[in-house]
Amino acid sequence: MEFSDRNLKCVDCGNEFVFTAGEQLFFHEKQFTNDPKRCKVCKAKRATGSRVRPETRTTCSECGAETTVPFKPTQGRPVLCRSCFQKLSGG
Repeated sequence: MEFSDRNLKCVDCGNEFVFTAGEQLFFHEKQFTNDPKRCKVCKAKRATGSRVRPETRTTCSECGAETTVPFKPTQGRPVLCRSCFQKLSGG
């Protein structure tokens, strides 16, 4: 099977990008049936941006220090700062 470079349009930014013959061969060998939808820049942004956690300011239930936690605290449950958490978990 012979492949040639093709221009595709990124679904995120709308810019055209080249789907090279080498990339097409790789997709064929891996039995991928769909063409890529995003350019390399948008694909990289999506990969790094997907792990963003909300930071919530709160007070440590153990020592009373002001801290931030990567979750929304639930009412009635203790929230610990990093050092108190590490002391409690033995780390």
